[in-house]
Amino acid sequence: MDTRTPTTSGPSPAGPGPSAARGGIGESVRRPDGTPKVTGAFAYSSDLSHRDMLWGQALRSPHAHARILSVDVSAALALPGVHAVLTHDDLPAAQKRYGLEIADTPVLADGVVRHHGEPVALVAADHPETARRAAALIRVEYRQLPVVTDEASALAPDAAVLHPDRDDRHARRAPHPNVLHRQPIVRGDVAAAARRADVVVTGDYVFGMQDQAFLGPESGLAVPAGDGGVDLYVATQWLHSDRRQIAPVLGLPEEKVRLTLAGVGGAFGGREDLSMQIHACLLALRTGRPVKIVYSREESFLGHAHRHPARLHYEHGATRDGRLTHVRCRIVLDGGAYASSTAAVVGNAASLGIGPYRVDDVEIEAVGLYTNNPPCGAMRGFGAVQACFAYEAQMDKLAAELGMDPVEFRRINAMRQGDLMPTGQRVDSPAPVAELLRRVRDLPLPPPLDPEDPDVRDLPGGLSNTSHGEGIVRGIGYAVGIKNVGFSEGFDDYSTARIRLEVIDGEPVATVHTAMAEVGQGGVTVHAQIARTELGVEQVTVHPADTAVGSAGSTSASRQTYMTGGAVKNTCGAVREHVFAAGRRRFGGDRPAWGGAGLQLDGGKVVTGDGEVLATLAEVLEGEEPIDLELEFRHRPTEPFDPVTGQGFGHVQYSFAAHRAVVDVDVELGLVKVVELACAQDVGRALNPLSVAGQIQGGTVQGLGIALMEEVRVDPATARVLNPSFTDYLVPTLLDAPAVPVDVLELADPHAPYGLRGVGEAPTLSSTPAVVAAVRQATGKALTRVPVRPEHIVD
Repeated sequence: MDTRTPTTSGPSPAGPGPSAARGGIGESVRRPDGTPKVTGAFAYSSDLSHRDMLWGQALRSPHAHARILSVDVSAALALPGVHAVLTHDDLPAAQKRYGLEIADTPVLADGVVRHHGEPVALVAADHPETARRAAALIRVEYRQLPVVTDEASALAPDAAVLHPDRDDRHARRAPHPNVLHRQPIVRGDVAAAARRADVVVTGDYVFGMQDQAFLGPESGLAVPAGDGGVDLYVATQWLHSDRRQIAPVLGLPEEKVRLTLAGVGGAFGGREDLSMQIHACLLALRTGRPVKIVYSREESFLGHAHRHPARLHYEHGATRDGRLTHVRCRIVLDGGAYASSTAAVVGNAASLGIGPYRVDDVEIEAVGLYTNNPPCGAMRGFGAVQACFAYEAQMDKLAAELGMDPVEFRRINAMRQGDLMPTGQRVDSPAPVAELLRRVRDLPLPPPLDPEDPDVRDLPGGLSNTSHGEGIVRGIGYAVGIKNVGFSEGFDDYSTARIRLEVIDGEPVATVHTAMAEVGQGGVTVHAQIARTELGVEQVTVHPADTAVGSAGSTSASRQTYMTGGAVKNTCGAVREHVFAAGRRRFGGDRPAWGGAGLQLDGGKVVTGDGEVLATLAEVLEGEEPIDLELEFRHRPTEPFDPVTGQGFGHVQYSFAAHRAVVDVDVELGLVKVVELACAQDVGRALNPLSVAGQIQGGTVQGLGIALMEEVRVDPATARVLNPSFTDYLVPTLLDAPAVPVDVLELADPHAPYGLRGVGEAPTLSSTPAVVAAVRQATGKALTRVPVRPEHIVD
């Protein structure tokens, strides 16, 4: 994949005392876990083991909606090697449900199953095969119930109410018990604006259910402790959130539930919700033995929340000179059987629902439903991805109706700093939407296919010997998107960092301890870079992530470099001041410069702003106790959206990315080859340029996946998952990944540490509609549904 050297525009505030230490911010420092991962030496959570370890296994429901009439575990208990079998009635505490935002998910089915694959019973045995055999011996008698699968069946007068006892904060405003959350946004006078429009276009769009498709299935090891508690080693995205949900179910105080991050084989939102965590802990405490659980791939598909499928209706108006007049839209998100993070996804879809464009008059309604389909929750892009597919298709339709170039039409309407979001929030940091579109448009185009002697590897379906160059049409498409960074709507979003500075064998050494889940994004590298920069030391150790330190929040919402990076930066700043204070106590009487302003730590030394060396860190800290501080970092506060108008300062930061897709389409076979998927993105400040490019490229290819191949298929009659494996759920491979040139713009956000912006999610938004736009141009088809399948192209 291609990358381009990042360019910088505008200053990036770095805070006091930056250092030129090698491996600091702004350098492409290599990942410490990179080589072990590519050589196969890295230890993932599925590699965990313990002496006397048992294996856990769940029995899952074959039905999407059914009442449990009886459960017979006798045959499973009689199987040699089985140590425990648990059902809902065996749970030890009064709290038998959990959830990220709403505690509506049973640990084990509570008399009713609400989705295919819901866990009904647990087994612990001395061998994984014995555990699987024992689970298969459990006899469950079900009475199937009618399934709720879409908006019509969810809101029908005789619809089954999936959560009749719900009492969450959204229930009071819900127009129907199966409406999990509804968020309207109203600004201006849409009716009057529509009358001013010279052109109005409408569209109905469908977005399929995408899986996070991480390579490492859910896994972990629970070890009972001598104090009656439990130690859990697990692959997750948020250690403290897991503990908050686990402890009440176990009937334990949180301090007796200790979590340590194990090696994570990808996440993308799919590990925000609990999966096997409570189950392993329950079995470990029941048996008094360590218990390991590793999901099969089918279990993984059934056992974690996916990206919300969506149906979207849009109306856009514009004047003849290309100015948007108004937007009306309705977004319906299928949340599945349990809440997960659907309410927040609804808030994102609504507040970001018109894209990075200047529109004064808007009416938006976003709705999240309870259904018997698989639960849906966090996935990279978090509500903004679905909306971006629809509003960018609308922008192309409007441009075509007006006879305008699609890029120029977008640039005319592009958001700028100082503009208002539909929520009334003013965008108070750079919003270079028009510039990103110009940059991505102006990148060199890839060469065309050689019609006389095409390379079979470059043809749609060529590697399968299905095409030899006939019927190939090239298309080019553009898209741009806007994504929030961090948690929103008044959530107390904070992160914690503990920094220890000491002298070991005459060398200053810093230790960074956070609970940040390293799931592949590169936080372990960035945090060390920040410590080197702020403390002027080269020897930095990153402590394993665990709950012995304060929460770092979730590795999601593109927030970790901003939030935990901000915590590391601030705590390092406090440590630095302790160093200066120690130096003043020791040397200040002889050297007046110690009392001056502008002191810095650089290269293991204390220096003045003029570069005068006052002392080495080893000299300052000799005989001193290590400096060891733990501090929290918070971004500026946000507020909930008004439940009626949707107005409010809901998001702390916005990020922007634009894509240009170049595709070759075999219009006779309906096959698509993505030749190139170029991206331009504003990252505020690239703390590690190589990692930034990697995040952009990864998000781009994930967006390609939903554009052309990825979809969890659910039987509309039974709500059963039809393709829970990588045999039938297709993901882009190396052979599908195109060249991804990356043009990085750095316009500092004055509110963020170092001026940075979250990077990882924004490219997932605009890559999907760019690919589909290119296929539309090549085929002339409307293509209002993703993923685009061959039958959509060839009729």
